[in-house]
Amino acid sequence: MRKVFKNCYEMDRRCYEDYGLTEDILMEHAAEGMESYMRHQLKGASSILIVAGPGNNGADGIALARLMQFGFGSVKLYLPFGAKSTMGKLQLKRVELLDYVEVVDTLYDADIVVDALFGAGLSRPLNETGQNIVNEMNGLNGFKIACDIPTGIDERGYVANEVFDADVTITMGALKEALYSDMVKDFTGDVIRVDLGLRYNYYTKGTTPSSYLLTKEDIGLPSREFSQVTHKGSFGHVVVLCGEKEGAGIMAAMSAARFGAGLTTVISHEKVALPPYLMHAGELPMGATAIAVGMGLGHYMDDAFLFKTVVDSHLSVLLDADSFYNAKLLRVLEEKEREIVLTPHLKEFTVLWKMLTGETLTVEQVQADRFGVVRKFAALYPHVTLLLKGANMLIVQGDKSYINPLGSSRLSKGGSGDVLSGLIVALLAQGYSGVDAAIQGSLALTAAAAGYGGSSYAMLPVDLIDAVARLESTDWA
Repeated sequence: MRKVFKNCYEMDRRCYEDYGLTEDILMEHAAEGMESYMRHQLKGASSILIVAGPGNNGADGIALARLMQFGFGSVKLYLPFGAKSTMGKLQLKRVELLDYVEVVDTLYDADIVVDALFGAGLSRPLNETGQNIVNEMNGLNGFKIACDIPTGIDERGYVANEVFDADVTITMGALKEALYSDMVKDFTGDVIRVDLGLRYNYYTKGTTPSSYLLTKEDIGLPSREFSQVTHKGSFGHVVVLCGEKEGAGIMAAMSAARFGAGLTTVISHEKVALPPYLMHAGELPMGATAIAVGMGLGHYMDDAFLFKTVVDSHLSVLLDADSFYNAKLLRVLEEKEREIVLTPHLKEFTVLWKMLTGETLTVEQVQADRFGVVRKFAALYPHVTLLLKGANMLIVQGDKSYINPLGSSRLSKGGSGDVLSGLIVALLAQGYSGVDAAIQGSLALTAAAAGYGGSSYAMLPVDLIDAVARLESTDWA
């Protein structure tokens, strides 16, 4: 896991007050970090255009122009708004004392195009002039690098209009939450972090991260390689409630069985066609350890049956999909002595929020402030684990939040969420806490999608389930 922060203002302040560093020193190292990346990773490039804004993000870009004195035949600096901050003016004065940086009055194509317009300092939507500049930059052919945060993204990760479309974002000091909202995933490219004149552990010392970024190294499969004296009861008993759209419940059950559940039972009022490794029951079986409900449920089961089976059972529980439309099922959230995981997508979350608080949120409002919204939920239900689905899944419990950025558009197909439900409930049945089950279930889902070898549009839920079976032997990318 990697620490993620809302911003770096407090850490920069501590550099000045506790370590005797200056704004100039931090800026120099920011520029050196960008310069080092270009020299080592983009060795074939011979020309660079740096588009610098009026503030300190622009000053970083101006400092970079000064450092690019060797190995680049052409270094052009474009200042559409001038240099207005104290550091910007100082950096420009230094550049003007040299003869190898050409200050230009229009955009030019180059092998490398650097966006240093606004970065994290953007506090309002771009005006028409700013939008036009960003649009023109996006039309250039060069390899595109964003300084700190691509222009057009604000501190919440919200996008109001035009955004610089970066191949790489080189962010300064620490990772920022704005780089991991759903709205920006197509614009940041690869995110590279550079230090600012002191080691990372000193820079972040005494500062609590706002989130943790999950990486492929964080995956922990429910392996059975280390214990031989076991039986099926050692790995829990999953129960999946199967409703009107029976395929959803069956896929969740198949997924749970694949991910290590010792026994898996599907509850429905009528017989359904099941693979032979799944059991069928009409009511909660003895020995069950975790329940999943909501996937394709519809209005198939009456409230009294659901209340008895789910709310009164006191088992670990996963709620998904149609669960969020049922007020009686949601009474389970009041039970603080059991593991509870919710896995809504955006629309389902707005329904859930309305049911719980009476407040109306639109999908657009949730998407615009995903981190803020999930934290409001966690403040109301700190014992519940919430996984908000999306391009970057957010997982929150209490004051801890986690980001899984490893998903892809392959998962944008009906049934992927049912597979995720099965993965998570399988871990709940095996004794995982809610937050650990959500983290590891989400990582297994994204790993399975990454390991799929077919066309980008072709992956089916059953392909995901099959890929889960190979995760122990797969080096997924």
